[in-house]
Amino acid sequence: MTATPGNPPTIVLVGHGMVGQRFLEALAERGLTRTHRVVVLCEEPRPAYDRVQLTSYFSGRTPEDLSMTDPAFIEEHGIELRVGDPAETIDREAREVTARSGLVVGYDILVLATGSYPFVPPVPGKDAEGCFVYRTIEDLLAIEEYAKNATTGAVVGGGLLGLEAAGALKGLGLTSHIVEFAPRLMPVQVDEGGGAALLRTIEEMGLSVHTGVGTQEIVVDEASGAVTGMKLSDGSELATDLVVFSAGVRPRDQLARDCGLAVGERGGITVDERCRTVTDPHVFAIGECALAADGRVYGLVAPGYEQAETAAATIAAEDAAFTGADLSTKLKLLGVDVASFGDAHGTADGCLDVVYSDSRAGLYKKLVVGRDGTLLGGILVGDAEAYGTLRAFTGSVPPVSPESLVLPAGAGAPAQLGPAALPDDAVICSCHNVTKGTVRGAVTEHNCTTVPEVKKCTKAGTGCGSCVKVLGRLVTAELEASGVEVEKGLCGCFAQTREELYEIVRALRVTSYRELLDRHGREGARGGEGCEVCKPAVGSIIASLAPAIGASGYVLDGEQAALQDTNDHFLANLQRNGSYSVVPRIPGGEIAPEKLIVIGEIARDFGLYTKITGGQRIDMFGARVEQLPLIWARLVDAGFESGHAYGKSLRTVKSCVGQTWCRYGVQDSVRMAIDLELRYRGLRSPHKLKSAVSGCARECAEAQSKDFGVIATSNGWNLYVGGNGGATPRHADLLAQDLSDAELVRLIDRFLMFYIRTADKLERTSTWLERIPGGLDHVRDVVVHDSLGICDELESLMRAHVSHYRDEWAETVNDPDKLARFVSFVNAPGTPDPVVGFVPERDQMKPDLPLLDIGLRRPSEDDLLEGSTRR
Repeated sequence: MTATPGNPPTIVLVGHGMVGQRFLEALAERGLTRTHRVVVLCEEPRPAYDRVQLTSYFSGRTPEDLSMTDPAFIEEHGIELRVGDPAETIDREAREVTARSGLVVGYDILVLATGSYPFVPPVPGKDAEGCFVYRTIEDLLAIEEYAKNATTGAVVGGGLLGLEAAGALKGLGLTSHIVEFAPRLMPVQVDEGGGAALLRTIEEMGLSVHTGVGTQEIVVDEASGAVTGMKLSDGSELATDLVVFSAGVRPRDQLARDCGLAVGERGGITVDERCRTVTDPHVFAIGECALAADGRVYGLVAPGYEQAETAAATIAAEDAAFTGADLSTKLKLLGVDVASFGDAHGTADGCLDVVYSDSRAGLYKKLVVGRDGTLLGGILVGDAEAYGTLRAFTGSVPPVSPESLVLPAGAGAPAQLGPAALPDDAVICSCHNVTKGTVRGAVTEHNCTTVPEVKKCTKAGTGCGSCVKVLGRLVTAELEASGVEVEKGLCGCFAQTREELYEIVRALRVTSYRELLDRHGREGARGGEGCEVCKPAVGSIIASLAPAIGASGYVLDGEQAALQDTNDHFLANLQRNGSYSVVPRIPGGEIAPEKLIVIGEIARDFGLYTKITGGQRIDMFGARVEQLPLIWARLVDAGFESGHAYGKSLRTVKSCVGQTWCRYGVQDSVRMAIDLELRYRGLRSPHKLKSAVSGCARECAEAQSKDFGVIATSNGWNLYVGGNGGATPRHADLLAQDLSDAELVRLIDRFLMFYIRTADKLERTSTWLERIPGGLDHVRDVVVHDSLGICDELESLMRAHVSHYRDEWAETVNDPDKLARFVSFVNAPGTPDPVVGFVPERDQMKPDLPLLDIGLRRPSEDDLLEGSTRR
């Protein structure tokens, strides 16, 4: 086909995934949508969506949330998008594409972005009922439906998608197994050490992992044709009634093969450096279907984006080439950070490894360096906070030693490298190949003053999002270097920081949010309703200072109730099906048999799911909102009180059994844990607080992973602060040692009140300790040596909190007016929410979660993608 006067040239795009959408955006940016007719043939029943975040569907995100296609963009640029109508044949001689619907479209330029299909090992039984792949939203819908009648699931493949699939099966209530032929999980991204750290963490989550074995056969019930198990290569058998194949992908190049385009020996449409096929200059191939000029098929989205840019630039007669791509990646798998960058496996001649490993904490960090100190690559498992900075330094000699770059915070004063240390050619965003110099230019030349503006200008941070933290620091540093005053206000309602608002409330004894907003808010916010950022933050400040300023410490009193988020609003944790969990306080984890019986009777009588938490408490799930006061009343009568699991306040103080029972214990850790928990219970703070007391250096209570942790010594107690578990672990720092009981309590009083006074909103002690100027040394000067002369005041504030403490549950059940809020429907107080339902599982119950209705037709057999084994 050749364009004629009045008929613009036509670009046909086959495939509309993430890379296809990026290609359309690249065409629009170059004005090609104004000069060309653009037709898109999309196989799936919906436009492009974020396949990288596919698993988030099981966390409540809808297909609309995952969509990457703005209908206004398609309309504005006149793009003819045909969903559910894939290309079936290509006639290269006539330059025509025929779609499944029978539509024939002539083209001047054809771009193939057909992606990949899941590889299903050719094992007997692979097509049985109950076998699935994990690739599209339709696959997830089918898995979700089938899992309703299943108890055990197995995933074939321990790579990225395999781990995500296993997590999804576990979230659906199935006992989950992972079968990986390689000797470790994620063999492409991590080495043996990283795999071991990942394995330990995943097994602790309750998933069973089988490495070094392959799947030989899917066992099928002859009568029903459904899966009943798997036979493995080591001779063992695994009982399962659902199997997900996630054993890698293959390029979808059949369309290219059928029309005579050259493909690689192992698949992939062969293209040159301009992403043009080597067979036909009118045809391009991009993304996972393309065999690039360097002989690779790239399975990551970032190289696909680069190929999309290259193809669009070539069509626009610009000079562009794709010769290879950075394979660095940062992932969060089952809540675990995993990252690899550069020469992660150390293949370069003469390279050296610098390794930090803590198997107990699930941490593994390895940097690969050259003999001249050049950073070549690395692997991070469990803590990938430094990924953005380290990746940017790859190929250069960092200004500090490699050892300081892998040590965790709190272990040897690790180097804190700011954006100023990065060279201008350092790549900040690998998805869109945006350098530090480009980001700086957005600030200095294009007058961008916020991260969203820089994103829009450069596209940095709009891909996988792993660079956003570094991007934010870089933008702030560049603005400050230019003499621009950086906005640090709490939100659009207040120009002050949280710390400044705390001082205003304390000094002026402000007892209401309305008074604070009207007197000290921004001009345009005064007299308004405030926002969802400042209301809970100010509510927390008033609650923490309540005894000192004369305010009510009860968070549901008067105006305070309107400031709380959903959890605080009902004094319980909202769960995914609309029910709530109830966690009574069990100080130090010590509980008498009679109280255990009370919890069991309440859980039985109200039909609650019970689970022992990591904080040595018992969590009861599944309470309807109208049941909460009834449950609390029985707990309060038995001597329990709120455990504040719902609030930004003290959660628990864990303990080991200490010298009372343990032959290694040197102090009474249980007594100390109980004393501390009862002292700090109900203390509202910028974020949740966790603590632990270990009776000896064996550290069974894991005190060094807490906001404040105590470890017994033969001479007293050592106090550690600023620790954190969870997604970003941090070892706590030693603040003081060999303290008496009184000295310990006094220092904790000071530390907590200083943190509450100076921390930002939703800032954990670990982050605060690293951010606050002077870090640990400054905190020690203030808290231990009283360098600011405020310790008497800090201690006074804590004494006021302790003396004014009231249990929120007891306050509620004894006040009929407060009980009125605990209903599902204000106009029908006695009617329970019909959406909140449960189904039995393992002698308890679990939420009955309906399938999400995505408002699209269910696919027919003809709609299944190549390689799909969905049944």
